[in-house]
Amino acid sequence: MDLQTLLKPPHSDGVGYKDPPKLNAILKERLERMRDFLWLYTNVVAGDGPSPANPAYIKDCNTFPLHKQAQKFSCIYDESLAANLKLYLQSIGKFVHTQDLVEYLSIPEHQAHHEPNGQYCDGHKWEDIIYFQQNVFLPVWNHYQTWMTKWKCEGEICVEDVEANAALSGRQIIVWFHDKWVHSSKGAVPQPKGEGASLMVANFISADYGWLHSPDGEESPRVLFWAGKACNRYFMNNDILAHATKAMDILEKWYSHEDYVLTIKDANGNIVLGPDGKPLKEKIPMAEARLPGNPQSLYFPDGHPKAGFFKGMAQILVERGYVDAPKLHAECKDFKCSTDSRGVCCCHQLMYIQPDFVNVESCLETSCRAQSFDVIFLPKFHCKLNFIEQCWGFTKWLYQMKDWSSSEEVLERNVIESLNAIPMDSMQRFTMRSARFIDAYQKGLNGTQAAWAIKKYCGHHVLLQTILDELDCPALP
Repeated sequence: MDLQTLLKPPHSDGVGYKDPPKLNAILKERLERMRDFLWLYTNVVAGDGPSPANPAYIKDCNTFPLHKQAQKFSCIYDESLAANLKLYLQSIGKFVHTQDLVEYLSIPEHQAHHEPNGQYCDGHKWEDIIYFQQNVFLPVWNHYQTWMTKWKCEGEICVEDVEANAALSGRQIIVWFHDKWVHSSKGAVPQPKGEGASLMVANFISADYGWLHSPDGEESPRVLFWAGKACNRYFMNNDILAHATKAMDILEKWYSHEDYVLTIKDANGNIVLGPDGKPLKEKIPMAEARLPGNPQSLYFPDGHPKAGFFKGMAQILVERGYVDAPKLHAECKDFKCSTDSRGVCCCHQLMYIQPDFVNVESCLETSCRAQSFDVIFLPKFHCKLNFIEQCWGFTKWLYQMKDWSSSEEVLERNVIESLNAIPMDSMQRFTMRSARFIDAYQKGLNGTQAAWAIKKYCGHHVLLQTILDELDCPALP
């Protein structure tokens, strides 16, 4: 007997249904579940309509169709997809048709589900980040840019005016980019960074030489270790300092005929947890400040009743001639000082404008300059300026083609092979793209305008001078 007819018998005239038969509650529930099961797995017109998995189940009862979760929100709300779609529409011009959207979204790779991470999505718009980018990073980069190798793509990758630039000083500048990549040990698909066991790779790269190593390949600053509180901890400041020192030693030993600039990603490190799960803390005394011609200790000297204690901002300022400093507040509420206070609203702001506090070098800068190397810090949240990020992405693509293994030894070997398999011309294309972003920011473009310009004008190290005229068109951002 038909289960549907048994559970919901129709009237003899075909209009409406009779009252359901008085069945035992347990029997009725079982019959309803049997009906639902048969509808889902054998009826090709049930549920979401025809499904190729349903006929497959009829032939093989071990083949179950996938259950599709209902989608509550449109993928168009995903920031990554929306940004790519805007760039595509802007590249078409003034007149956009519905068919343009259909053609773009019909591409399989654009139909993939986008998971919004929501992390630092607006970090590049913060005022302090923009200030650092425009007033610190770009002027320093522009100073070195004349002596850097410039690449262009005209069918094949080639060098652009490198001999003329090098002739200005006699020595070419090679920029080495540094970064670290965390690869999850779970599965072949790279996972987000987390506190679980993950393989970390840290290295230096340039478009002129590729990954940094000696000519014979025996010496390399590459670092591989398992990151996490239960493994080899994390890559801390001392590790970055030691990593940079090893890279500089290799460059001085094997490549001393050129000048080098180390470009470091400016980002906060990870919090290190102890065995009890609490953050590890270490008290480190601050270095001496500098008065005009003399050092100034920030701690009370021996023999003082408070020997070894921090003097405090007011006392430090008094020693600098600000006798009214004890009358000021230690800091303004939420560190938001008045714009018309001229730096005298609180001790914190007054201390912040002291020359020796403003111009303090990091340990990395001090170490690099001691070995006659220059160092540049990239702005935070600007991963497109560091072409090594694209190399990590290329490595992930190569890695996913390899067979997955739960062995840590196999994982390390596959990661190393994927890193070494990146072609030099790909690295040079990546560095051209990063250089165009830097050039766009130098021309005053914002992030959206820079992305549009780079998509339109690819193949050169810098953008055309006419780009600003084109941006005046109302059809463009």
